[in-house]
Amino acid sequence: MTSIFVEPEVALGDLRTARIHLAETVTRVERTLATLPAPGARTPEQREQASAGHDEARTLRVRFLESYAEQVYDELTGGRSHHLRLAELVEAAAYAFAGLVPTPAQLAEEWSRPQADKEGREIDQGIFLRAILRSAPAGRHLMDAMLRPTPRALQLLDEFRRTGVLETEAVRMERRDGVARLTMSRSECLNAEDEQQVDDMETAVDLALLDPEVRVGLVRGGVMTHPRYQGRRVFSAGINLKRISAGEITLTGFLLRRELGYLHKLVRGLHDDRPGRWRPPVEKPWVAAVDTFAIGGGAQLLLVFDHVLAASDAHLSLPAAQEGIVPGAANFRLGRVAGARLARQVILGGRRILATDPEAGLLVDEVVAPQELDDAVERAVARISGDAVVANRRMLNVAEEPLDEFRAYMAEFALEQALRIHAGDVIDKVGRFAGRTG
Repeated sequence: MTSIFVEPEVALGDLRTARIHLAETVTRVERTLATLPAPGARTPEQREQASAGHDEARTLRVRFLESYAEQVYDELTGGRSHHLRLAELVEAAAYAFAGLVPTPAQLAEEWSRPQADKEGREIDQGIFLRAILRSAPAGRHLMDAMLRPTPRALQLLDEFRRTGVLETEAVRMERRDGVARLTMSRSECLNAEDEQQVDDMETAVDLALLDPEVRVGLVRGGVMTHPRYQGRRVFSAGINLKRISAGEITLTGFLLRRELGYLHKLVRGLHDDRPGRWRPPVEKPWVAAVDTFAIGGGAQLLLVFDHVLAASDAHLSLPAAQEGIVPGAANFRLGRVAGARLARQVILGGRRILATDPEAGLLVDEVVAPQELDDAVERAVARISGDAVVANRRMLNVAEEPLDEFRAYMAEFALEQALRIHAGDVIDKVGRFAGRTG
């Protein structure tokens, strides 16, 4: 495919001219892609042709957003008067700016295919979201939108306040003695994370933060039915590799929503902009208890807790580099809590940390015998529920994780992870899990 890309001063100009040029260029590229077989059936020459087309369109998208990201965001959000979550924002962009991001129809077709047979259209979403997050005004506004309670949580709030119980497919939460006891309950897959689990976890975190009777949150894995760990509690096996292979892990529904949604809410709480509300966000302390193991996303999760306990026979690991992906915000947080050398050993080298290793003390606050973990958990939640804990944890998080530094990291993560999830080595690795039943 012959490129007709022209230099930005010719191609862009004002926003109206630039969006017309973008739409025309992408339309031409899409016509060529439509003549090719599905990605998995393409010959090397056809793959090269498709790659050249995508490169041309993506180069223009990057240049367009370098010039107009804030204007685009303001148009989509009514001058930042509307708070759109990730999925809502990219859908609005698809309708308002032809060719900037995939259309809902293109995404529906993409998500109907296994990972190995996708066009990689979420890379275009990654380009868009990186530009939005790089912009301080737009990026802060988007992050603020993601710190608001979800509609699902608001619908369930009255019932949870009345009963103190939440039952979902992936999570069970019970409020008892002022503690929101959140149990990850995907027993058949060792709490391996997918989009359902992310949705259920964010709902539970929202409810715990919204309920004034909750003082402390506790997260623990439930008892497993998986044959290898039947009858044992397990914290988390990380991202569900079978779901990746099936093409069911998306950028806005999992990879970014997880980081900017419930994990960020564990750190910074819920934004509340009701009229007359002048106090800081609604925050609460959180405790985690690790049984058996916390792998991948499970280990990432521990980095945002205020107090972490582990059974002495548990272990932690972040095998994302071996799987070919980026372990969420662990690259941002792990070095800060454990030091640069250990972070590289764990993330780049795949080092497993046993709860009894001396280095585990950098990641875990208490290690106790498995039979003593229940009692240790109760002591921990009682200890961390003091009146001044919230104010002090807020100030610690301000110092340890400045908002704009996190925003800058997530901007690069948006594109880097989109590229990795569609990379050939990742597709080959997760393809090995496609036929597994457990």
